[in-house]
Amino acid sequence: MLRSPPRTPPFRLLSLAALLACGGSLLARAEEPAELPAAAADVLVVCPEPFRAALQPWLAHRRGQGHSVALLPTADSAAQLREVIRAAAGHARYLLLVGDAPSPALAEGGAAVPVHHLEAKVNIDWGSEPEIATDNYYADLDGDSAPDLAVGRWCVDSAEETAAAVRKTLDYEATADFGPWRQRVNFIAGLGGFGPLIDGTLEAWAKTLITEGVPAGYATSMTYASWRSPYCPHPTAFHAVCRQRLCEGCLFFVYIGHGQHRGLDHVRTPGRPYPILESADVPRLTAEHGAPIALFLSCHAAAFDGPEDCLGEDLFRHDGGPVAVIGGSRVTMPYAMAVLGQRLLDECFLLRRATLGEMLLAAKRGMILDARDDERSQALDAAAAAISPKPDQLAEERLEHVQMFNLLGDPLLRVPHPRPITLEAPPTAPAGLPLLVHGRSDVAGRCTVELVLRRDRLAFRPPHRDEYSEHQQVRDEYQQVYERANDPRLSSVELEVTPGEFTVELPVPEAARGACHVRVFIAGASACALGACDVQVRRPR
Repeated sequence: MLRSPPRTPPFRLLSLAALLACGGSLLARAEEPAELPAAAADVLVVCPEPFRAALQPWLAHRRGQGHSVALLPTADSAAQLREVIRAAAGHARYLLLVGDAPSPALAEGGAAVPVHHLEAKVNIDWGSEPEIATDNYYADLDGDSAPDLAVGRWCVDSAEETAAAVRKTLDYEATADFGPWRQRVNFIAGLGGFGPLIDGTLEAWAKTLITEGVPAGYATSMTYASWRSPYCPHPTAFHAVCRQRLCEGCLFFVYIGHGQHRGLDHVRTPGRPYPILESADVPRLTAEHGAPIALFLSCHAAAFDGPEDCLGEDLFRHDGGPVAVIGGSRVTMPYAMAVLGQRLLDECFLLRRATLGEMLLAAKRGMILDARDDERSQALDAAAAAISPKPDQLAEERLEHVQMFNLLGDPLLRVPHPRPITLEAPPTAPAGLPLLVHGRSDVAGRCTVELVLRRDRLAFRPPHRDEYSEHQQVRDEYQQVYERANDPRLSSVELEVTPGEFTVELPVPEAARGACHVRVFIAGASACALGACDVQVRRPR
């Protein structure tokens, strides 16, 4: 459960002075119902005057959902803006900043929303800049560094870009497409390059994140930037495959690896490196079925305060790009990103937070405030202590990443959680005989029932790759292996179901063995549902 953010009445005394210092007064705009009174609102929006007309459809949409919104003026400095926000945050839960960070490249007629910079202390040992750009500063109402508001920023430079952000956000929540994209989570992983010990630890964590962090009812893909891996398409096609994973429609697009301001890492081959994803690829993106929520567990993907737009900004602003981006603004570190990644998956898939902002808020608060006395946390902390340059500063590293990771998107964005399906199947099944599956759901529609391998298993022996080639035949073989590695299905059955119970016989291939799942997805006209259960396939007696 989310903690109720602490309130600090002394800040309310600053209200009139702070608002007047910023060139605006909430009371002076009494004709706008969103602004009376500010302290009663659950949503605060910092929006420069030139962008407010374009924001109106979003305001109407959120009010229609039952939210009360207070519009706040921007300010000349982060300190002034923080006073304005604290003064108005009587019952607030969300904060949206509409405007890019100040920059010499800001377009004529644009308006900025200040960004706060704080001193870096831990990640500078990994080569980071001396200051961290953060919006967490505005969400921290009581000065303990833990955010109390779910905060996000639209890095827009004009009224036209504001209207585009509104349109993308509202289209996402209004879509009537309840197809398989809502079941899909796509992972892209780069190589660590930190040395065998750290890289081995990172790969083990990534595998755990994917196999255990995402429930078995979801369909996941892995695209791995190691030319020796079966999960690697041919390096010459790697960035095209990444674009395709962004465009095919998915609930989440997750990248784990190195990053720069304008792109991600490269696939390194004995011949030459090939890009994973760059800002130059963004205009070619066309996410027609379910614009993803993008999570970049990497450096600089959300460095929104730079002299030129970062990759996260480019992706968010593009019509065919992600509906929201979560990423770091500076050099990030493996341990704290592992903690954040696990927390975000828990908040989404276990606790099923209603909005993206709530997910990130709860994950950040947990990183700082929760005791790390459970078995999973202790194991991760022990591994981090063995590889970190400052093993005595793990708490400081987590805190620094709370500050560093920002949401480029709407914190009120509703996450489209599928409804649950209750499943029953025998815990063991003999190969070659049908498996009887019973299910129950309140969603009617096209039901797909699949027998799939557990995510840490393959249905084939992958080829051993000790030589690299760019011949066309080799490229084709890479693609075939990549597609097989990302297809865990052993059998499937499709049927139409009505609300209530259903029963289906699922074939079990004679060659099947070991740990598997029964995975079910229902695509309905107004909702979707999914579920899974474990089954161990054994040799027939």
